[in-house]
This record gives sequence, structure tokens and C-alpha cells, in this order.
Amino acid sequence: MKTIEAGSIRIGPGEPLALIAGPCVIESEAIVLRTAEQVQKIAARLGMPFILKSSYTKDNRSSSQTYQGAGMQEGLKILQKARQELGVPVLSDIHNEFEAGPAAEVLDVLQIPAYLSMQTSLTVAAAKTGKAINIKKGQFLDPMDMKNVIAKIENEGNHNIMLTERGTFFGYHNLVIDYRSLPVMRSLGYPVVIDPTHAIRVYGISSSDPRGGNPQFVPALSRAAIAAGCEVIFIETHPRCEEALCDAASMWPLQRLENLLVQVKKMDDLRRELEAKYPA
Repeated sequence: MKTIEAGSIRIGPGEPLALIAGPCVIESEAIVLRTAEQVQKIAARLGMPFILKSSYTKDNRSSSQTYQGAGMQEGLKILQKARQELGVPVLSDIHNEFEAGPAAEVLDVLQIPAYLSMQTSLTVAAAKTGKAINIKKGQFLDPMDMKNVIAKIENEGNHNIMLTERGTFFGYHNLVIDYRSLPVMRSLGYPVVIDPTHAIRVYGISSSDPRGGNPQFVPALSRAAIAAGCEVIFIETHPRCEEALCDAASMWPLQRLENLLVQVKKMDDLRRELEAKYPA
């Protein structure tokens, strides 16, 4: 497996379990900075490299009238401030090829959303920036199909790639994590990310409706994924989830984040110890 670089962070074999975390979407500079500061302190206590995630635009909302974000210009300005003041790498989704260049001037990691993971023009444009790319596996893809997405990026000379598991369609409104996908995607040669906070969304129901997510399952899904083996955990978090303007029903409360990360960090330590002592 390759070791990749996201800003000053190295992710890969022998590197510590890394954390991607932050509010789903940029609501305000104050919320982004407050969240980033608190997560950074937690991550430092646990020895987890931290990448701040918050999307400047969420383009897959169920209604055109719901909040979609601060927009690229203002959102990138806020992420740039967080990057400069806190010294953390920053990540956001990009949605079309024209965003790749301007976004790469600020972001350390460009994220390809799951529903756009097969968009060739978007993937190629992101690859050409030379920045690290986090591709979310489409809910409609077999994990081995990610080799085709990887090839598009590698063909542009970019080998700074992460692959994210966030669930597969199970019926119409629910996702299920197939834990076989983690070793399958790791076999493709790049670090793998687990995203439990999107896997527990109930699609078809507004994310502001309490029925729109099942966050009570996040700890169990996280522990299981770390035991199965991955290099990064991705947690969307917010200081007041019930007031969040996007994915309110599925984000993990900021005040409960440290306890969750203690669990997954201990699970990661145990997995590494067992694999070293008792290789299967």
C-alpha cells in the first residue's frame, strides 16, 4: 500500500490512524473554527493526525430551497483561515471540473462525492491539480470497481489517493456497510477511509428530521471498521447537531467525539498488535 500526503500529514502503512472531521457544510466561520479548534485538541491528545472537513457547497440536497452552503468563494476563504490559524490540512467536496483549480489553491484534499465517483471529467480535473484526492465509493459500486476510478487519477500522474467506504444501497432508503469492501479496497494499493456518519443516513427523509439518521449506530460501525482494517476514520460533527443546517440527524455530537475516538483508537492499537503477533 502506498503512503500518501495530505498537507503535512502522511497516511498509510505504519502511520497512525488519521481523522477527517468537521461540520457537514460550512454554515459560518465561527462554527467551522470552533469545531476545528476543539477537534484539533482532541486529536492531539489521542495522537491522531487531523484533517478538517467542511463542504463549501452540498449540491445533492433533496430540495433546492434547503441550505446548500456558503458557496465556493466564501467557503474557501473560511477554510483558508482555518488552515492558516490552526495549521491543519483542509478538505471539501468539489462537484464539477471547473471547481478543481480554484479549490486546489486552498484545499489540501479534494473530495469526490459518492454520487459523482464515476464522473470522468471531474476526476481527471481533480487529478491534474496534483492534490490529494479522497474518492467516496458510490453506493452503486462494487468495491473492486474503484480500480477504474484509481486508473483515471493515476493516468494523470497523481498517486495521492484515498478511497472512502460509506455504505451500499440496501433497498431504497438505507445503506449497509459491507466490511469486505475495506480489505478489497486496501488491496488496490491506497489508504482506505471509513465514513460511518453517512452510512447511517436514512435517505428520502430530510436530514433535519430526527428520523433522517440513526447516529446511535455510529460507535458500533466505527469499531467494526477499524477492526476490519482502515487507515482513516471520517466523522461529521457539530457543536449543536440539532441546529445544523445539513445532516442534522446523522452528525456525531462534538461533545461526545472524544469518547468515540478513544474507542476506535484503542481498537486500532489492538488490531495492529494482533496482526503483528498472530498474522493470519
